[in-house]
Amino acid sequence: MSRIGRKPIPVPANVKVAIKDRVVTVTGPLGSLALTCRPEVKIEVDEAKKELVCSVDEARLATDSNLSAYWGTMRALINANIVGVTKGYMKEMDVVGVGWTAAVTGDKLKLVVGLANAIIMTIPKGLKVTIDKSLVKIEGSDKQMVGQFASTMRAHRKPEPYNGKGIKYREEVIKRKSGKAFGAA
Repeated sequence: MSRIGRKPIPVPANVKVAIKDRVVTVTGPLGSLALTCRPEVKIEVDEAKKELVCSVDEARLATDSNLSAYWGTMRALINANIVGVTKGYMKEMDVVGVGWTAAVTGDKLKLVVGLANAIIMTIPKGLKVTIDKSLVKIEGSDKQMVGQFASTMRAHRKPEPYNGKGIKYREEVIKRKSGKAFGAA
């Protein structure tokens, strides 16, 4: 029994949903996203209530242990796409370090983070990256793409606990460690 999968997905008035051959396409003010659903999960549009309903074969639910997980996952992914095309997603990253900078030139993000050469990252289509001093904002309609780009950016220089330098998420808290104590008596 999937508690998440049973919930209907409300569809806002400014969003159009099309289902064709297991592909759910969601179109809204911020763009269009497509998702290929698992064959075990059936997606139906209820035009009267303006909602999507995910369902599975109840007889197979007792025998297939993964079916409940597929059901809830598909519902969550479709809901994330609907939220993405209406509100969008955003991650904020801090570049912390003396002389460390980030700059956007065209469709490239240039990170100068204390290495011999600057790190050049290509910004994927569908993402908008803005810089405000040491704050990097990553915005887009695809939740997975926003999170993956932020994670890749962080992986270049993870925050370290002694000086606090590195690329970190804005809401991330770094547990600081004290260095070696010299001259202990």
